[in-house]
Amino acid sequence: MSSTATPRAWERAALWWRSRRDSLSAVAGGEASEGLARSRRLLAAPRLAWRPLGGLLGPAVGDASQSLGALALSASTSLITGLTLAAFTDTLERFPGLLLFIPAAIGLRGNVFGPLGSRLSTAIRTGTFFWSRRPESLLGQNVIGALLSSLVAAVGVATVAEVVALALAERGVDVIGWADFVVVSVVGGTLASIVVLAITLGLAVASARFGWDLDNVTAPLVSASGDFVTLPALVLATGLIRRQWLTRSLALVLVLLVVAGVVVVFRSQLMDARRVAIESVPVLLVAGTLSLFAGIVLERSIDRFLTFSVLVVLLPGYLATGGALGGILANRLSTKVHLGLVKPARIPQGEARHDIRIVYGLALPIFTLLALLAGTIGVVFGKTSPGLVSLVAAAVTGGLLATTFVCLVAYYGTLLVVRFGLDPDNHGIPLVSASLDVVGSITLIVALLVWGIA
Repeated sequence: MSSTATPRAWERAALWWRSRRDSLSAVAGGEASEGLARSRRLLAAPRLAWRPLGGLLGPAVGDASQSLGALALSASTSLITGLTLAAFTDTLERFPGLLLFIPAAIGLRGNVFGPLGSRLSTAIRTGTFFWSRRPESLLGQNVIGALLSSLVAAVGVATVAEVVALALAERGVDVIGWADFVVVSVVGGTLASIVVLAITLGLAVASARFGWDLDNVTAPLVSASGDFVTLPALVLATGLIRRQWLTRSLALVLVLLVVAGVVVVFRSQLMDARRVAIESVPVLLVAGTLSLFAGIVLERSIDRFLTFSVLVVLLPGYLATGGALGGILANRLSTKVHLGLVKPARIPQGEARHDIRIVYGLALPIFTLLALLAGTIGVVFGKTSPGLVSLVAAAVTGGLLATTFVCLVAYYGTLLVVRFGLDPDNHGIPLVSASLDVVGSITLIVALLVWGIA
Protein backbone atom coordinates (compact mmCIF):
# COMPACT_ATOMS: atom_id res chain seq x y z
CA MET A 1 0.00 0.00 0.00
CA SER A 2 1.72 3.13 -1.17
CA SER A 3 1.95 6.14 1.08
CA THR A 4 0.46 8.42 -1.60
CA ALA A 5 -2.38 6.26 -2.87
CA THR A 6 -3.76 5.47 0.53
CA PRO A 7 -4.40 9.04 1.73
CA ARG A 8 -6.06 9.95 -1.59
CA ALA A 9 -8.35 6.93 -1.37
CA TRP A 10 -9.02 7.72 2.26
CA GLU A 11 -9.93 11.29 1.32
CA ARG A 12 -12.29 10.06 -1.42
CA ALA A 13 -14.08 7.80 1.06
CA ALA A 14 -14.26 10.60 3.62
CA LEU A 15 -15.63 12.98 0.95
CA TRP A 16 -18.35 10.49 0.01
CA TRP A 17 -19.28 9.98 3.65
CA ARG A 18 -19.43 13.74 4.35
CA SER A 19 -21.67 14.33 1.32
CA ARG A 20 -23.96 11.46 2.35
CA ARG A 21 -24.08 12.70 5.92
CA ASP A 22 -24.95 16.21 4.78
CA SER A 23 -27.81 14.96 2.61
CA LEU A 24 -29.12 12.82 5.43
CA SER A 25 -28.90 15.69 7.87
CA ALA A 26 -31.41 17.63 5.78
CA VAL A 27 -33.84 14.72 5.99
CA ALA A 28 -33.26 14.26 9.69
CA GLY A 29 -33.91 17.92 10.43
CA GLY A 30 -30.34 19.18 10.49
CA GLU A 31 -29.32 17.22 13.57
CA ALA A 32 -26.43 15.28 11.99
CA SER A 33 -23.68 17.78 12.77
CA GLU A 34 -24.63 17.98 16.43
CA GLY A 35 -24.86 14.17 16.66
CA LEU A 36 -21.49 13.75 14.95
CA ALA A 37 -19.80 16.18 17.32
CA ARG A 38 -21.40 14.50 20.32
CA SER A 39 -20.30 11.06 19.12
CA ARG A 40 -16.72 12.23 18.60
CA ARG A 41 -16.63 13.63 22.13
CA LEU A 42 -18.02 10.40 23.60
CA LEU A 43 -15.69 8.09 21.68
CA ALA A 44 -12.61 10.21 22.24
CA ALA A 45 -13.35 10.92 25.91
CA PRO A 46 -11.16 9.35 28.61
CA ARG A 47 -12.39 5.92 29.68
CA LEU A 48 -13.83 5.19 33.10
CA ALA A 49 -11.42 3.78 35.66
CA TRP A 50 -12.90 0.27 35.71
CA ARG A 51 -10.38 -2.53 35.34
CA PRO A 52 -11.97 -6.00 35.65
CA LEU A 53 -9.70 -9.06 35.83
CA GLY A 54 -6.73 -6.83 36.59
CA GLY A 55 -7.42 -4.63 33.61
CA LEU A 56 -7.59 -7.52 31.13
CA LEU A 57 -10.81 -6.23 29.61
CA GLY A 58 -9.58 -2.66 29.43
CA PRO A 59 -10.80 0.34 31.34
CA ALA A 60 -14.01 1.01 29.37
CA VAL A 61 -16.92 -0.11 31.54
CA GLY A 62 -19.53 0.43 28.82
CA ASP A 63 -17.61 -1.22 25.98
CA ALA A 64 -16.46 -4.30 27.89
CA SER A 65 -19.66 -4.98 29.84
CA GLN A 66 -21.97 -4.62 26.82
CA SER A 67 -19.76 -6.81 24.63
CA LEU A 68 -19.17 -9.44 27.30
CA GLY A 69 -22.88 -9.78 28.04
CA ALA A 70 -23.74 -10.06 24.34
CA LEU A 71 -20.96 -12.59 23.75
CA ALA A 72 -22.10 -14.72 26.71
CA LEU A 73 -25.63 -14.80 25.30
CA SER A 74 -24.26 -15.59 21.85
CA ALA A 75 -22.16 -18.47 23.19
CA SER A 76 -25.12 -19.93 25.09
CA THR A 77 -27.50 -19.87 22.14
CA SER A 78 -24.83 -21.21 19.79
CA LEU A 79 -24.48 -24.27 22.01
CA ILE A 80 -28.20 -24.86 21.54
CA THR A 81 -27.51 -24.68 17.80
CA GLY A 82 -24.85 -27.35 18.29
CA LEU A 83 -27.33 -29.62 20.04
CA THR A 84 -29.84 -28.96 17.26
CA LEU A 85 -27.24 -29.88 14.64
CA ALA A 86 -26.47 -33.11 16.48
CA ALA A 87 -30.21 -33.89 16.64
CA PHE A 88 -30.61 -33.47 12.88
CA THR A 89 -27.89 -35.91 11.82
CA ASP A 90 -30.52 -38.20 10.27
CA THR A 91 -31.67 -35.34 8.03
CA LEU A 92 -28.10 -34.60 7.01
CA GLU A 93 -27.54 -38.24 6.09
CA ARG A 94 -30.81 -38.36 4.13
CA PHE A 95 -29.82 -35.37 1.98
CA PRO A 96 -26.16 -35.75 0.92
CA GLY A 97 -24.48 -32.38 0.37
CA LEU A 98 -26.63 -30.51 2.89
CA LEU A 99 -23.93 -30.51 5.59
CA LEU A 100 -21.56 -28.85 3.14
CA PHE A 101 -24.10 -26.05 2.64
CA ILE A 102 -25.10 -25.40 6.27
CA PRO A 103 -22.11 -23.23 7.39
CA ALA A 104 -22.63 -20.93 4.39
CA ALA A 105 -26.40 -20.70 4.89
CA ILE A 106 -26.09 -19.95 8.59
CA GLY A 107 -23.27 -17.45 8.07
CA LEU A 108 -25.28 -15.58 5.42
CA ARG A 109 -27.72 -14.23 8.05
CA GLY A 110 -24.95 -12.67 10.10
CA ASN A 111 -23.16 -11.41 6.99
CA VAL A 112 -26.29 -9.57 5.84
CA PHE A 113 -27.78 -8.26 9.06
CA GLY A 114 -24.53 -7.64 10.91
CA PRO A 115 -23.56 -4.96 8.35
CA LEU A 116 -27.13 -3.62 8.54
CA GLY A 117 -26.64 -3.12 12.27
CA SER A 118 -23.25 -1.53 11.60
CA ARG A 119 -24.76 0.97 9.14
CA LEU A 120 -27.53 1.83 11.58
CA SER A 121 -24.96 2.24 14.35
CA THR A 122 -23.08 4.76 12.23
CA ALA A 123 -26.37 6.59 11.55
CA ILE A 124 -27.10 6.70 15.29
CA ARG A 125 -23.62 8.04 15.99
CA THR A 126 -23.97 10.77 13.38
CA GLY A 127 -27.47 11.74 14.49
CA THR A 128 -29.19 10.70 11.22
CA PHE A 129 -31.12 7.66 12.49
CA PHE A 130 -34.86 7.98 12.89
CA TRP A 131 -37.72 5.48 12.69
CA SER A 132 -39.66 5.60 9.43
CA ARG A 133 -41.73 3.20 7.35
CA ARG A 134 -41.10 5.10 4.12
CA PRO A 135 -39.04 3.12 1.57
CA GLU A 136 -37.03 6.24 0.64
CA SER A 137 -35.96 6.92 4.24
CA LEU A 138 -32.51 5.98 5.58
CA LEU A 139 -33.97 3.04 7.51
CA GLY A 140 -36.20 1.90 4.66
CA GLN A 141 -33.43 1.88 2.08
CA ASN A 142 -31.09 0.00 4.40
CA VAL A 143 -33.71 -2.67 5.06
CA ILE A 144 -34.56 -3.02 1.36
CA GLY A 145 -30.88 -3.24 0.43
CA ALA A 146 -30.25 -5.89 3.10
CA LEU A 147 -33.22 -8.06 2.09
CA LEU A 148 -32.38 -7.82 -1.62
CA SER A 149 -28.75 -8.73 -0.91
CA SER A 150 -29.89 -11.69 1.19
CA LEU A 151 -32.11 -13.09 -1.57
CA VAL A 152 -29.57 -12.66 -4.37
CA ALA A 153 -26.79 -14.16 -2.26
CA ALA A 154 -29.05 -17.08 -1.26
CA VAL A 155 -29.49 -18.06 -4.92
CA GLY A 156 -25.81 -17.50 -5.67
CA VAL A 157 -24.56 -19.55 -2.72
CA ALA A 158 -27.01 -22.36 -3.57
CA THR A 159 -25.59 -22.48 -7.10
CA VAL A 160 -21.99 -22.60 -5.88
CA ALA A 161 -22.95 -25.28 -3.32
CA GLU A 162 -24.33 -27.51 -6.08
CA VAL A 163 -21.11 -27.18 -8.10
CA VAL A 164 -18.92 -27.94 -5.08
CA ALA A 165 -21.13 -30.84 -3.95
CA LEU A 166 -20.99 -32.46 -7.39
CA ALA A 167 -17.21 -32.00 -7.55
CA LEU A 168 -16.68 -33.61 -4.15
CA ALA A 169 -19.34 -36.31 -4.30
CA GLU A 170 -18.05 -39.85 -4.21
CA ARG A 171 -19.04 -42.11 -7.05
CA GLY A 172 -22.52 -43.53 -6.50
CA VAL A 173 -23.57 -40.80 -4.02
CA ASP A 174 -26.68 -38.95 -5.18
CA VAL A 175 -26.26 -35.41 -3.81
CA ILE A 176 -29.25 -33.09 -3.71
CA GLY A 177 -29.73 -31.01 -6.86
CA TRP A 178 -29.56 -27.31 -7.70
CA ALA A 179 -33.31 -26.85 -7.29
CA ASP A 180 -33.12 -28.47 -3.84
CA PHE A 181 -30.32 -26.13 -2.76
CA VAL A 182 -32.22 -23.08 -4.06
CA VAL A 183 -35.45 -23.99 -2.25
CA VAL A 184 -33.68 -24.69 1.04
CA SER A 185 -31.54 -21.57 0.73
CA VAL A 186 -34.27 -19.11 -0.25
CA VAL A 187 -37.23 -20.47 1.72
CA GLY A 188 -35.28 -21.36 4.87
CA GLY A 189 -33.18 -18.21 4.60
CA THR A 190 -36.22 -15.96 4.20
CA LEU A 191 -37.94 -17.44 7.26
CA ALA A 192 -34.79 -16.88 9.30
CA SER A 193 -34.23 -13.39 7.84
CA ILE A 194 -37.62 -12.16 9.06
CA VAL A 195 -36.71 -13.02 12.63
CA VAL A 196 -33.13 -11.70 12.46
CA LEU A 197 -34.28 -8.47 10.79
CA ALA A 198 -36.77 -7.85 13.59
CA ILE A 199 -34.05 -8.41 16.19
CA THR A 200 -31.60 -6.10 14.38
CA LEU A 201 -34.16 -3.29 14.13
CA GLY A 202 -35.14 -3.80 17.77
CA LEU A 203 -31.50 -3.45 18.82
CA ALA A 204 -31.12 -0.28 16.74
CA VAL A 205 -34.21 1.35 18.23
CA ALA A 206 -33.19 0.34 21.76
CA SER A 207 -29.66 1.65 21.19
CA ALA A 208 -30.96 5.00 19.95
CA ARG A 209 -33.36 5.29 22.88
CA PHE A 210 -31.23 4.03 25.77
CA GLY A 211 -27.79 5.20 24.61
CA TRP A 212 -26.26 1.75 24.03
CA ASP A 213 -23.31 1.39 21.69
CA LEU A 214 -24.73 -0.75 18.89
CA ASP A 215 -21.20 -1.61 17.69
CA ASN A 216 -20.63 -3.57 20.93
CA VAL A 217 -23.68 -5.83 20.64
CA THR A 218 -24.67 -6.11 16.97
CA ALA A 219 -22.16 -8.76 15.85
CA PRO A 220 -22.64 -11.24 18.73
CA LEU A 221 -26.42 -10.87 19.06
CA VAL A 222 -27.17 -10.91 15.33
CA SER A 223 -24.80 -13.85 14.91
CA ALA A 224 -26.46 -15.69 17.81
CA SER A 225 -29.98 -15.08 16.54
CA GLY A 226 -28.91 -16.09 13.03
CA ASP A 227 -27.41 -19.34 14.29
CA PHE A 228 -30.41 -20.02 16.50
CA VAL A 229 -33.15 -19.61 13.90
CA THR A 230 -31.45 -20.48 10.60
CA LEU A 231 -30.74 -24.17 11.20
CA PRO A 232 -34.33 -25.06 12.19
CA ALA A 233 -35.61 -22.94 9.28
CA LEU A 234 -33.34 -24.80 6.84
CA VAL A 235 -34.43 -28.17 8.18
CA LEU A 236 -38.08 -27.07 7.88
CA ALA A 237 -37.45 -26.10 4.26
CA THR A 238 -36.10 -29.60 3.50
CA GLY A 239 -39.73 -30.75 3.54
CA LEU A 240 -40.06 -29.07 0.12
CA ILE A 241 -37.11 -30.78 -1.60
CA ARG A 242 -36.65 -34.04 -3.45
CA ARG A 243 -40.22 -33.73 -4.81
CA GLN A 244 -39.25 -33.70 -8.49
CA TRP A 245 -41.44 -31.31 -10.52
CA LEU A 246 -42.77 -29.52 -7.44
CA THR A 247 -39.27 -28.65 -6.19
CA ARG A 248 -38.07 -27.62 -9.65
CA SER A 249 -41.12 -25.43 -10.26
CA LEU A 250 -40.78 -23.77 -6.85
CA ALA A 251 -37.08 -23.10 -7.43
CA LEU A 252 -37.83 -21.49 -10.80
CA VAL A 253 -40.53 -19.27 -9.29
CA LEU A 254 -38.20 -18.20 -6.46
CA VAL A 255 -35.40 -17.29 -8.88
CA LEU A 256 -37.81 -15.26 -11.05
CA LEU A 257 -39.08 -13.40 -7.96
CA VAL A 258 -35.52 -12.56 -6.94
CA VAL A 259 -34.73 -11.27 -10.46
CA ALA A 260 -37.92 -9.20 -10.40
CA GLY A 261 -36.92 -7.70 -7.06
CA VAL A 262 -33.52 -6.71 -8.45
CA VAL A 263 -35.12 -5.04 -11.49
CA VAL A 264 -37.64 -3.10 -9.36
CA VAL A 265 -35.02 -1.78 -6.93
CA PHE A 266 -32.49 -0.87 -9.63
CA ARG A 267 -35.12 0.99 -11.66
CA SER A 268 -36.24 2.96 -8.61
CA GLN A 269 -34.77 6.09 -7.06
CA LEU A 270 -33.56 4.22 -3.97
CA MET A 271 -29.90 5.11 -4.40
CA ASP A 272 -28.73 3.93 -0.96
CA ALA A 273 -30.55 0.59 -1.33
CA ARG A 274 -28.84 0.04 -4.68
CA ARG A 275 -25.46 0.98 -3.24
CA VAL A 276 -25.93 -1.49 -0.37
CA ALA A 277 -26.82 -4.28 -2.80
CA ILE A 278 -24.01 -3.48 -5.25
CA GLU A 279 -21.37 -3.41 -2.52
CA SER A 280 -22.78 -6.30 -0.46
CA VAL A 281 -23.63 -9.04 -2.96
CA PRO A 282 -20.07 -9.67 -4.25
CA VAL A 283 -18.61 -9.93 -0.76
CA LEU A 284 -21.55 -12.12 0.35
CA LEU A 285 -20.90 -14.51 -2.53
CA VAL A 286 -17.20 -14.66 -1.68
CA ALA A 287 -18.09 -15.18 1.97
CA GLY A 288 -20.53 -17.95 1.11
CA THR A 289 -17.97 -19.69 -1.10
CA LEU A 290 -15.35 -19.59 1.65
CA SER A 291 -17.93 -20.95 4.10
CA LEU A 292 -18.49 -23.87 1.74
CA PHE A 293 -14.80 -24.67 2.10
CA ALA A 294 -15.38 -24.68 5.86
CA GLY A 295 -17.94 -27.39 5.21
CA ILE A 296 -15.29 -29.32 3.28
CA VAL A 297 -12.89 -29.05 6.24
CA LEU A 298 -15.61 -30.38 8.54
CA GLU A 299 -16.43 -33.22 6.15
CA ARG A 300 -12.76 -34.25 6.02
CA SER A 301 -12.45 -34.12 9.84
CA ILE A 302 -15.77 -35.77 10.65
CA ASP A 303 -14.12 -38.81 12.30
CA ARG A 304 -12.32 -36.57 14.82
CA PHE A 305 -15.58 -34.88 15.79
CA LEU A 306 -17.47 -38.16 16.01
CA THR A 307 -14.84 -39.57 18.42
CA PHE A 308 -15.81 -36.88 20.96
CA SER A 309 -19.35 -35.80 20.09
CA VAL A 310 -19.17 -32.88 22.53
CA LEU A 311 -17.03 -31.17 19.85
CA VAL A 312 -20.11 -31.06 17.60
CA VAL A 313 -21.87 -29.13 20.37
CA LEU A 314 -18.86 -26.82 20.82
CA LEU A 315 -18.17 -26.05 17.14
CA PRO A 316 -21.06 -23.65 16.25
CA GLY A 317 -20.45 -21.57 19.37
CA TYR A 318 -16.70 -21.60 18.78
CA LEU A 319 -17.05 -20.26 15.24
CA ALA A 320 -19.80 -17.80 16.21
CA THR A 321 -17.74 -16.42 19.10
CA GLY A 322 -14.65 -15.89 16.96
CA GLY A 323 -16.75 -14.22 14.28
CA ALA A 324 -18.54 -12.06 16.85
CA LEU A 325 -15.25 -10.84 18.31
CA GLY A 326 -14.03 -9.88 14.85
CA GLY A 327 -17.40 -8.31 14.09
CA ILE A 328 -17.24 -6.13 17.21
CA LEU A 329 -13.81 -4.88 16.15
CA ALA A 330 -14.87 -4.35 12.52
CA ASN A 331 -17.98 -2.41 13.56
CA ARG A 332 -16.10 -0.16 15.98
CA LEU A 333 -13.36 0.54 13.44
CA SER A 334 -15.92 1.31 10.74
CA THR A 335 -17.77 3.81 12.92
CA LYS A 336 -14.52 5.50 13.97
CA VAL A 337 -13.36 5.70 10.36
CA HIS A 338 -16.55 7.60 9.50
CA LEU A 339 -16.07 9.86 12.52
CA GLY A 340 -12.42 10.53 11.65
CA LEU A 341 -11.07 8.94 14.85
CA VAL A 342 -9.12 6.15 13.08
CA LYS A 343 -6.60 6.95 10.34
CA PRO A 344 -4.78 4.51 8.02
CA ALA A 345 -1.57 3.11 9.49
CA ARG A 346 0.39 -0.08 8.92
CA ILE A 347 0.53 -0.62 12.68
CA PRO A 348 -2.71 0.03 14.64
CA GLN A 349 -2.58 3.29 16.58
CA GLY A 350 -4.68 5.05 19.21
CA GLU A 351 -8.35 4.10 19.13
CA ALA A 352 -7.72 1.10 16.87
CA ARG A 353 -5.14 -0.34 19.26
CA HIS A 354 -7.48 0.23 22.20
CA ASP A 355 -10.30 -1.68 20.46
CA ILE A 356 -8.00 -4.59 19.56
CA ARG A 357 -6.87 -4.81 23.19
CA ILE A 358 -10.50 -5.03 24.34
CA VAL A 359 -11.22 -7.83 21.84
CA TYR A 360 -8.28 -9.88 23.16
CA GLY A 361 -9.44 -9.26 26.71
CA LEU A 362 -12.93 -10.53 25.85
CA ALA A 363 -11.62 -13.64 24.09
CA LEU A 364 -10.11 -15.38 27.14
CA PRO A 365 -13.17 -15.39 29.44
CA ILE A 366 -15.70 -16.02 26.67
CA PHE A 367 -13.91 -19.05 25.17
CA THR A 368 -13.44 -20.43 28.68
CA LEU A 369 -17.15 -19.98 29.38
CA LEU A 370 -18.01 -21.59 26.04
CA ALA A 371 -15.97 -24.70 26.80
CA LEU A 372 -17.40 -24.99 30.32
CA LEU A 373 -20.96 -24.75 29.01
CA ALA A 374 -20.28 -27.25 26.20
CA GLY A 375 -18.68 -29.70 28.64
CA THR A 376 -21.60 -29.41 31.06
CA ILE A 377 -24.17 -29.86 28.32
CA GLY A 378 -22.19 -32.82 27.01
CA VAL A 379 -22.40 -34.53 30.40
CA VAL A 380 -26.13 -33.84 30.72
CA PHE A 381 -26.92 -35.19 27.25
CA GLY A 382 -24.47 -38.09 27.36
CA LYS A 383 -22.00 -36.83 24.75
CA THR A 384 -18.52 -38.32 24.64
CA SER A 385 -15.86 -35.87 25.83
CA PRO A 386 -12.07 -35.68 26.25
CA GLY A 387 -12.60 -34.21 29.73
CA LEU A 388 -13.48 -30.71 30.88
CA VAL A 389 -9.89 -29.53 31.41
CA SER A 390 -8.77 -30.70 27.97
CA LEU A 391 -11.87 -29.17 26.39
CA VAL A 392 -11.20 -25.78 28.02
CA ALA A 393 -7.52 -25.90 27.04
CA ALA A 394 -8.35 -26.65 23.41
CA ALA A 395 -11.10 -24.03 23.20
CA VAL A 396 -8.96 -21.26 24.71
CA THR A 397 -5.86 -22.13 22.67
CA GLY A 398 -7.76 -22.31 19.41
CA GLY A 399 -9.86 -19.30 20.38
CA LEU A 400 -6.83 -17.07 20.89
CA LEU A 401 -5.43 -18.19 17.53
CA ALA A 402 -8.77 -17.40 15.91
CA THR A 403 -8.91 -14.01 17.66
CA THR A 404 -5.49 -13.08 16.32
CA PHE A 405 -6.65 -13.94 12.84
CA VAL A 406 -9.93 -11.97 13.02
CA CYS A 407 -8.15 -8.90 14.42
CA LEU A 408 -5.79 -8.91 11.44
CA VAL A 409 -8.67 -9.34 8.99
CA ALA A 410 -10.86 -6.70 10.67
CA TYR A 411 -8.16 -4.03 10.84
CA TYR A 412 -6.40 -4.47 7.51
CA GLY A 413 -9.65 -5.40 5.75
CA THR A 414 -11.15 -2.07 6.86
CA LEU A 415 -8.11 -0.19 5.53
CA LEU A 416 -8.29 -2.05 2.21
CA VAL A 417 -12.02 -1.42 1.77
CA VAL A 418 -11.65 2.30 2.49
CA ARG A 419 -8.70 2.54 0.11
CA PHE A 420 -11.03 1.54 -2.73
CA GLY A 421 -13.61 4.13 -1.69
CA LEU A 422 -16.15 1.59 -0.35
CA ASP A 423 -18.21 1.76 2.82
CA PRO A 424 -16.56 -0.45 5.51
CA ASP A 425 -19.97 -0.91 7.17
CA ASN A 426 -20.93 -3.19 4.25
CA HIS A 427 -17.79 -5.34 4.27
CA GLY A 428 -16.31 -5.71 7.75
CA ILE A 429 -18.46 -8.51 9.17
CA PRO A 430 -18.65 -10.59 5.95
CA LEU A 431 -14.86 -10.43 5.53
CA VAL A 432 -14.30 -11.55 9.13
CA SER A 433 -16.92 -14.28 9.32
CA ALA A 434 -16.19 -15.79 5.91
CA SER A 435 -12.47 -16.07 6.48
CA LEU A 436 -13.04 -17.35 10.01
CA ASP A 437 -15.38 -20.10 8.82
CA VAL A 438 -12.38 -21.69 7.10
CA VAL A 439 -9.55 -20.70 9.43
CA GLY A 440 -11.67 -21.09 12.59
CA SER A 441 -12.27 -24.77 11.94
CA ILE A 442 -8.55 -25.23 11.31
CA THR A 443 -7.57 -23.41 14.55
CA LEU A 444 -9.81 -25.74 16.57
CA ILE A 445 -8.35 -28.82 14.87
CA VAL A 446 -4.82 -27.49 15.47
CA ALA A 447 -5.64 -26.93 19.15
CA LEU A 448 -7.00 -30.46 19.42
CA LEU A 449 -3.74 -31.81 17.96
CA VAL A 450 -1.62 -29.61 20.27
CA TRP A 451 -3.35 -31.02 23.33
CA GLY A 452 -3.40 -34.58 22.01
CA ILE A 453 -7.19 -34.77 21.69
CA ALA A 454 -8.61 -37.13 19.07
